[in-house]
Amino acid sequence: MNEQGKPKPKSGWLNILVDYGPLLVFLGVYKFYQPPETSTFGEIAAVIYGTIAFMVAAVVALVFSKFKFGHVSPMLILSTALIVGFGGLTIWLQDERFIQIKPTAIYLLFGVLLIGGWLRGKALLQILLEAAFEGVDRQGWLKLSRNWGIFFVFMAGLNEVLRMQLSFESWLWAKLWVFMPLSFLFTFTQIPMLLKHGLALEDRDEVVKDEPPTA
Repeated sequence: MNEQGKPKPKSGWLNILVDYGPLLVFLGVYKFYQPPETSTFGEIAAVIYGTIAFMVAAVVALVFSKFKFGHVSPMLILSTALIVGFGGLTIWLQDERFIQIKPTAIYLLFGVLLIGGWLRGKALLQILLEAAFEGVDRQGWLKLSRNWGIFFVFMAGLNEVLRMQLSFESWLWAKLWVFMPLSFLFTFTQIPMLLKHGLALEDRDEVVKDEPPTA
């Protein structure tokens, strides 16, 4: 419960669902429609079908959050908007590269905004996550924004390296087996710092459930 006696938003795990659930849906649909290696047109069709499923799954998660909890977190809205926006570009231009470029764009956008805010003494991450992390002081929010900003810039570079080195399907699997573990590991490393800056012990799980969009 927060200071006004209202329960905290409980849609945190849905943020993870929006990040990684639709990606699993994309992988499943893409594999189902995946053509022979010699069929370029079929490859594009499989990507488009997967992208449509990707977008629908993200919207379903958002609607579920609204009807089940009566609340949609800003993080969930932002995640869904980014998925739908870049998914629409992929379908319109019939170019799978937009699926791969999406994470780089998201990482760079968040990285620049968070580091820029930190340099100006503003903890922009606090706007999205303050309701979940009660008690964290200003210095804690500043450090968290700075650390996530640096991590996002690193992830943008990593995504570009993997995008250029791997096949499309291998890159998709890397999203699950490289990016997701790295994101969770980094999130866990922030908990000791947040505890020193006022995070309640019972709120440690919220740090993991309400991480910024990383997929």
